[in-house]
Amino acid sequence: MGAQWKAKGKELAANARGKLFGRLAKDIMVAARSGADPASNARLRLLVEQARKVSMPKDTLDRAIKKGAGLTGEAVNFERVIYEGFAPHRVPVMVECLTDNVNRTAPEMRVLFRKGQLGTSGSVAWDFDHVGMIEAEPLMAGADPELAAIEAGAQDFEPVEEGGATMFLTDASDLDLVCRALPAQGFGVVSAKLGYKAKNPVNPSSLSAGQLEEVEAFLAAIDAADDVQNIFAGLAG
Repeated sequence: MGAQWKAKGKELAANARGKLFGRLAKDIMVAARSGADPASNARLRLLVEQARKVSMPKDTLDRAIKKGAGLTGEAVNFERVIYEGFAPHRVPVMVECLTDNVNRTAPEMRVLFRKGQLGTSGSVAWDFDHVGMIEAEPLMAGADPELAAIEAGAQDFEPVEEGGATMFLTDASDLDLVCRALPAQGFGVVSAKLGYKAKNPVNPSSLSAGQLEEVEAFLAAIDAADDVQNIFAGLAG
């Protein structure tokens, strides 16, 4: 959770597919503003590859690209907004939103943060590093994540909870370069994005089971909001 909070549980996972497609479509539309051709648009190329890996329908993918590039005559006016603050028990949180109406999103965030504490700009960001986050899976038995990180130019790596995947962390400006280099080192990229990693994450062992449940419930409520794209929580492990 120190890198990015993810919803847990079978029921949450079962309901997450449509939300995943919706979030990817938003990111694709924003990236496509810089051009509809993935070959000349690195950010769009990464998102298209990610969409294909999670089996986003082709017509949904194509529609998002065309809409974002202005080829459908529809205006796309999403604004990226970061909200920072604390979950219950002083767990720092960065919430990334893509919204077409900040006047709708801001009050919703204030309500959602009532069980925690909504901060001002910079009040929590100082305790996070802005990094590239690449989730990748081994393409062959014995692929060494440490060697792959060194050879591909990643700054660090850590195991992902789900199976044998690895999260490679990069400088924000190196995200695309490391994505391109990892397959030659035996790792296939599952997803790639810019995000926030806590410098001093809270150790879950310092919280009681009840307190940890309160943090999880708080994060799940924020995750359910339509405008939320990503949640980065300062909780270790």
